[in-house]
Amino acid sequence: MVENNYDILGIVEGSTEKEIRDAFRRLALQFHSDRGGENEQFIKIKQAYEDLKIGKKYPETDFEKLKNSKVYSEDSEADIRRKNQILGQELFKEMKTAEEWASSLNRSNNTGSRLFGSKTLGEIELERKATGTLSIKGNFMAGSFTYDGPIIMQGSITSPSWTQEYQTNIRVTNGDFKFINPLENKYKIENGAKITVENGDAIVGNVYGRKFRVEDPVRVGVFQIQEHRTRIIAPKGKIIAENLVNTVSLEADSVIVLNVEDDVIISAREILFYGGKLTYDSVIELKKGGTIRFFENFSIQGLSGDAIIKLENGKKIRLFDLKTKKIKDLADEFVPNKENYNKDATMVGHGFTITYDMLDNLSMKPAKKQKQGWASKFGFSRK
Repeated sequence: MVENNYDILGIVEGSTEKEIRDAFRRLALQFHSDRGGENEQFIKIKQAYEDLKIGKKYPETDFEKLKNSKVYSEDSEADIRRKNQILGQELFKEMKTAEEWASSLNRSNNTGSRLFGSKTLGEIELERKATGTLSIKGNFMAGSFTYDGPIIMQGSITSPSWTQEYQTNIRVTNGDFKFINPLENKYKIENGAKITVENGDAIVGNVYGRKFRVEDPVRVGVFQIQEHRTRIIAPKGKIIAENLVNTVSLEADSVIVLNVEDDVIISAREILFYGGKLTYDSVIELKKGGTIRFFENFSIQGLSGDAIIKLENGKKIRLFDLKTKKIKDLADEFVPNKENYNKDATMVGHGFTITYDMLDNLSMKPAKKQKQGWASKFGFSRK
């Protein structure tokens, strides 16, 4: 049974305006985030109240949400681009206002909370806490935003698909950038957004880029590939992520990730894989002295052969080439001291480790074997 707006407010159908208003106020006091309530529930209650004020019994369906969103239109493509350009520009300006507001609170070391955006563009709530941490609740959809302190994110992050002029670009100059339970809440970063954490860690969930065909404006029937690469950068810290899919770049001192799939670039000194996928034209850029550690219970034979490991000195090794060598052979070749076998080489627990030095010194040429004649083959010696 579909829950209607009366059910959400806990009142019976046909309630008076005063009863609807009183129910909203009571629930708002209970669920508002300022009183420790759940923000998503408060938003749901507020929307039900707004709907009932105009006589709408049921919440919006998924189709209605799409139709009323800023990226849906039945107009011509030119009209869609023009309207979305205006909306993107408005949202970009709104985020600059939000940035100035948060910076002002930061400078004066004050706390405060405020909503930015609109129902058309999408509202987000910013709150600066006494610790200096900035809480962002809601979906960040466009514009640049810089904050000198930690950011806690409750919502997804995307970037406009119709233009890169108003690209989402979040920068944290000091502190960590963290999502709150991103997998449980299905938060994600996508569509060409960029997050830079200059002096801290980035803890996120699933990260997606976007790559699609667009028709050439001059040549009829000719299409070009347009890329919206999603980037996360933490040059002095670590990035912890789940799945990286379809045109994504990560750059950090240390990267911990589950799965990597389809044109992903990871650049780090230490890279830890906990899943079973590394596929489709992905590139690992390993810094000098670094390591790549696979924890999952699978062998290198389970990795895609078209992925590439690129060393800081420019040397490139295809995973296909590594797959032609057994892990045991690598260990025997590069760990002459067997006492350090588990420390420095592969075959540790259920996974294996590949070091920068192992790859830099790796020769893909097979060892030369002494040519045997028929006499030596059968145990005879030549006189």
